[in-house]
Amino acid sequence: MVGLLVVALGAAGALVLSYALSPLWWIAAGPLAALTCLGVRDLLQTRDAVLRNHPLVGRVRYPVTPLPWTGTRRYAPGRGGGRHPFGPGTRGIVRRRAGAATGVGPGEASGTEWDAQADGHEFLVPSLRPVAAPDDPPRVRVGGPDCSQPYDMALLNISGMSFGALSSHAVLALNRGAALGGFAHDTGEGGLSDHHLRGGGDLIWEIGTGYFGCRTRDGGFDARQFADRAALPEVRCVVLKISQGAAPGRGGVLPGAKVSREIAETRGVPAGRAVVSPPYHRVYSTPRELVRFLARMRRLAGGKPTGLKLCVGSRREFLAVCKAMVDEGVAPDFVVVDGAGGGTGAAPPAFAGRLGMPLTEGLITVHNALVGTGLRGRVRIGASGGVATGWDIVRRLVQGADYTNAARAMMGALGCVRARRCHTGTCPTGVATQDPGRVRGLVVADKSVRVHRFQREAVRDATQIMAAMGVRDPADLTPALLMRRTDAATVRSYADLYEWLAPGVLLTEPPSSWVSDWGAADPDAFEEARRGR
Repeated sequence: MVGLLVVALGAAGALVLSYALSPLWWIAAGPLAALTCLGVRDLLQTRDAVLRNHPLVGRVRYPVTPLPWTGTRRYAPGRGGGRHPFGPGTRGIVRRRAGAATGVGPGEASGTEWDAQADGHEFLVPSLRPVAAPDDPPRVRVGGPDCSQPYDMALLNISGMSFGALSSHAVLALNRGAALGGFAHDTGEGGLSDHHLRGGGDLIWEIGTGYFGCRTRDGGFDARQFADRAALPEVRCVVLKISQGAAPGRGGVLPGAKVSREIAETRGVPAGRAVVSPPYHRVYSTPRELVRFLARMRRLAGGKPTGLKLCVGSRREFLAVCKAMVDEGVAPDFVVVDGAGGGTGAAPPAFAGRLGMPLTEGLITVHNALVGTGLRGRVRIGASGGVATGWDIVRRLVQGADYTNAARAMMGALGCVRARRCHTGTCPTGVATQDPGRVRGLVVADKSVRVHRFQREAVRDATQIMAAMGVRDPADLTPALLMRRTDAATVRSYADLYEWLAPGVLLTEPPSSWVSDWGAADPDAFEEARRGR
């Protein structure tokens, strides 16, 4: 804004001087007037939040944008062409894979070759007799025998991002995008705000250790508030967040500068003061208490699907939870597995990627534990962490997930330029700030359509990939269809690389590689499971 004002004043001054002193001042007045017109255009357009918030000045970033092979996101709205899910003229997210990078999104040809000889390179197995992709993308029924209001989940949904961490316009745009595409929007642990409810999209209400939105005065869980809010028709599922990728064992942090009066009312906390969620829940201290609380949440929610979200650390601890499920005869309707890398801006750098299992190991661990205890048929698994393309979706389905969630890619659809100012409140695109002047740059009508397009094209690519593999139903994807090069001379399938348990085997005769962990898993004490680790 300041840059545009300076140029406009300069143009006006040059025009006055051209009439008062000398026509030579037109040499300066002409370019300055043209720049003023360009700045006004930037200010009034709705496609690019950076230019809307920083007319003229925002254009300086284009020549210095990192190149694709650096492995970082290249953001160049208004340049290039072709079909892209974020909308015409946007470049999307650059993903680095096996030493190669591509700056295109789902549905757009890249012309970039993969290094097929690189160790760790993975690929899916196509069929010599592919099938036609379905006209309507498949959905996953979430809801076990104790659930009276099951929900049909899309293959790709919006992962948890709280109001407070994100702006009101960002939350509303995500929710309207979910409504346009018929997929689910996880609220994040920051409570259920009016912006989540106004868009008309299906909501997964996430409850974290701060119990925001259903919080007592002393920071505990308020069952009455929870039941009242969970009864809203927009809330289709509820989930208890135990931990998240990038910050397992650490509560979320919202700086005081971002805690506006509206956010404080939504969360039930004082305005202007930093909000630090506790690292653990008050409502349980043992696996059995956790399972019982999940059953209580489902009853309070009127039988809506109730889930558990975690970044897996100890296999024994999760087996202890599974033992408690078997003993109690109850189980969550779904489990969302977060990868250790995560994408949260609330995690200290020392945590990211260093605590918890990477998503692949976490997914396979949870899948095997549920299969081995005979629970997999009633519990769906969601995968969250680094999902952005059809390849990502299919790969996670092969590894044991039923559906996927995305956060960072959805922020890309909103216009995030990875400025890494989320914690400062000075986000240039209005995505992660509470500054009204910056928030206005994010135009909900435009960005909600981009969110919808991104999800639609990513899922379409996933179904086309599956069709090329000869698969129409995601349930038919098997570990044998995903290959990994382990060295220059060896390629092995996931069926060979990992152990896959038979249904109920842990209850009858655990394999030798699971005997120790299964025996140490105590449904009445997390500590016992950790001592043997």
